[in-house]
Amino acid sequence: MARTILENIVIQQHKDQTFFSFCEYTNIRFFEILYFEKGSGSIKINGKTVNYTSNSVFVFIPDDIYIVETETATSTIAIKFLKSFFRNTNSKNQELPVNDWFRKIEEILNSKSHELREMQFETISDRSHLVSLVNMVASEYLNTQTHDIFIIQNSLSVILHLIARNIQYLNTLEVKETKSSKIQQIINYIHSNIYNTELLTTKSLANEFHMADNYISEYFKKHTDIPLKKYIINYKLKLVETRLKYTDAHDSEIALELGFTDSSHLNKTFKAYKGVSLSAFKAGLV
Repeated sequence: MARTILENIVIQQHKDQTFFSFCEYTNIRFFEILYFEKGSGSIKINGKTVNYTSNSVFVFIPDDIYIVETETATSTIAIKFLKSFFRNTNSKNQELPVNDWFRKIEEILNSKSHELREMQFETISDRSHLVSLVNMVASEYLNTQTHDIFIIQNSLSVILHLIARNIQYLNTLEVKETKSSKIQQIINYIHSNIYNTELLTTKSLANEFHMADNYISEYFKKHTDIPLKKYIINYKLKLVETRLKYTDAHDSEIALELGFTDSSHLNKTFKAYKGVSLSAFKAGLV
């Protein structure tokens, strides 16, 4: 049964089910964590089928559609952030670390490592921690009389951090055989520090990875076919697109957050790289 205590976050818990009806929140869901506590069967995601077993974890992003088909009695916990969660900036959500949560989720939005399979973890302890936290959140959230917002809030923050960290680990594994591991370390560092412009200067990156200032750019382009500065700007603009699509953040707020001088500078850069202005891009989303 679904309940909403935190505005626009829904938690569903099902015990020993042999049939799951289609998720009524799919069309308005922004991000979802689905944990299979026990049971076995398959899950059809966007028309493709993969298996699940006890302790399987899946994550879904906007517009993903899934249907669970059980083989044995199945117990699940689903944590759903609705699309409206990141838009109601003047609602009760203002006391929550909404922006921090969005930053963690957007790393996953820009990765394909979560798609069409069970979530993989770098260590057994990471999976164990995530499962414990999901169970804790569900227990607190679904307790109508004694739920503790502090426990829910902080547990959700750690859950999102664990998922983002392990998605990054999967990204590293996927390119390990085709790219230099050093390059992937640089890319991961850029993604992790994209909001800290001072850490992404050529000099700072060179110091971090023990390279000469004039060599790191050459090294990056050699292994990626993209100039270092262009890669950073492209990734920033990808995050700009995500924020324009899923949040109510003003252009000036986005510009400040991502290290642009002001909204005019952001707009000029966006138009130069994307071929449309910010306003035209937003109009196309309607």
